[in-house]
Amino acid sequence: MSTINRGASHISATVLGNKRVGQYHQILLGVGELVKSCRPGNFVAIKVGGDTSRMVLRRAFAISRVSESASFGGTMELIVAPHGSGSQWLCSQPEGAEVDIVAPLGTAFGIPTAPVKALLVGGGYGSAPLFGLAEVLKARGCKVDMLLGASTGGKIYAPMEGKRSVNSLKIYTEDGTMGETGRVTEPIVDLISSGAVDVIYSCGPMGMLSAISKLTEGTDVVHQCAVEEAMACGIGICMTCVLPVKGEDGTISMLRSCIDGPVMDGADVQWHLVGQTPQVHS
Repeated sequence: MSTINRGASHISATVLGNKRVGQYHQILLGVGELVKSCRPGNFVAIKVGGDTSRMVLRRAFAISRVSESASFGGTMELIVAPHGSGSQWLCSQPEGAEVDIVAPLGTAFGIPTAPVKALLVGGGYGSAPLFGLAEVLKARGCKVDMLLGASTGGKIYAPMEGKRSVNSLKIYTEDGTMGETGRVTEPIVDLISSGAVDVIYSCGPMGMLSAISKLTEGTDVVHQCAVEEAMACGIGICMTCVLPVKGEDGTISMLRSCIDGPVMDGADVQWHLVGQTPQVHS
């Protein structure tokens, strides 16, 4: 396992809660001391399907937030959309069930040492990790604003929770069923030009992350994005989650999202090459 995951542990976690929230499931896992190693942006790899399942590979899920309490000890919250067979299995687990997990994995968001003006941009349920990040940033004295977007209102995760977590929240839906009509990226240019943003943190669809990177190009605004490339193993072995990323020397390498990400500098990701077969130089 790469040194980036040196704090990861393989444990059996107890399902403490499984609540339907709109189109998603809010799943709470008891993970004990593991919370001390978790940072906003990390993810967890879960063995799904049970002992007799043919689903051999683990499934990767973004960690929404972690916390410690006197009643439950260390807990980890996941927001899961029951789309595929693996996520459907996880969403079907009752309280008291045991799940096999490896966490925390991947790179985390960089937290500023001094207060900054932070803009958090989330798409769909991909916005869930931003709530825990908002708490960390506010504890550092940062001004934290949030933009949430989706194709329709039903895909916006926990808008009221978002409103409580930040200084200001605006919601955008493409069909106008919640908040303002339009794409979540639309107000970013004006916010940057007015000096209201020092750093953008984003989670959501790759198209959204690419659009934000284009908007910050040529500005002083840093864009940290959690990429949503499909991960099969989550620990850097299978090479299915590679992305073209420019290094400090200007060369482009295919880096693994699970090891070198999921949090990356949006300016370094070569968005126009994502999904293309890389050229091999002999």
